[in-house]
Amino acid sequence: MTTENNATAIKGDMLKLAEEIIAGRRINRQDDLSIFLTCDLQELCEGADKIRAACVGDHVDLCAIINGRSGKCPENCKFCAQSAHNHTDCQPHPFLPTEEFVAAAKLHEKEGVHRFSIVTAGRSLSGEEFDAAIEAYNAMSKESNIELCASMGFLNAEQLHRLHEAGVTSYHHNIETSKRNFPNICTTHTYDMKIETLKLVKAEGMCACSGGIIGMGETWEDRLDMAVSLAELGIDSIPLNALMPIPGTPLEHLPSLSEADILRTVAFFRYINPEANIRLGAGRALLTNDGETAFRAGASATITGNMLTTVACATIRSDRSMLQGMGRDVTPPYQTTALNDMSDTDAEDTEVQKQEAAEA
Repeated sequence: MTTENNATAIKGDMLKLAEEIIAGRRINRQDDLSIFLTCDLQELCEGADKIRAACVGDHVDLCAIINGRSGKCPENCKFCAQSAHNHTDCQPHPFLPTEEFVAAAKLHEKEGVHRFSIVTAGRSLSGEEFDAAIEAYNAMSKESNIELCASMGFLNAEQLHRLHEAGVTSYHHNIETSKRNFPNICTTHTYDMKIETLKLVKAEGMCACSGGIIGMGETWEDRLDMAVSLAELGIDSIPLNALMPIPGTPLEHLPSLSEADILRTVAFFRYINPEANIRLGAGRALLTNDGETAFRAGASATITGNMLTTVACATIRSDRSMLQGMGRDVTPPYQTTALNDMSDTDAEDTEVQKQEAAEA
């Protein structure tokens, strides 16, 4: 068979597979996943976008985060600016006061963000810090309409229940990579510990948000394994970060991924997790127009605005403008008149990687 005929056959296979997934088929470990690595990228992305449109729709979920407690993390994640094992310019600070969280939540609500999360460095929070977090969430629930999320490391069932009662509807806890590759990235906690935490989140009835970072030296098979593992867990939101190497970390000299590699990853995550929100995180600066290409390859959500510790280029308003220009719906679950009154002058919004919170 000629090369042209092979390409045609693969095209047909991927679009047919997309239609089968829309009709209810689900990919599992028994399937030949290698097709995702060899098929034509354009057709893979086309099929992924069809799945996204059918299974998730045109609404794009926008979330923002605040660095609730920064630095001095005892975990040794190789990618992270906040790890005490690494030598970065991260500026530590203790848990912020409630009024700062409330002000940030109200600002993001005004800007049209759908979800807002406190993210903290470290393995978990102390009892006093966790009580302060509950106070902050109760206050945000009372004073804003924005959906509330949390990313605070390893929590037990009782702590998750308290967060849920305080208004938190989604909990973030990245698995980072495949189980095989995890010890190459972190040795102070295990992959299985993360899985158990996510199972507790699901048992509590909260949305589970978990993904990882690509470009940390993993293989394509590791990425496929991560995608299938998240599908097996029934994860609701999957943040995908492309490594932006941070000076002072063990991964600082790794090369950045190509746009084609990022798009292929986003697309096959959509095939394998058709009903999840595939959420763009760090690394959007590596993509055309801050990620527009990925939104045509299966992505249905993004982290936006001010994040943690490394600067990129997207802002809340530019994200909304780009997505609206694509015909996507960025209407928040709530409606405020402030959305119609925003000026065109941007504050110095910055996009930074969520990956530094990934050990949480």
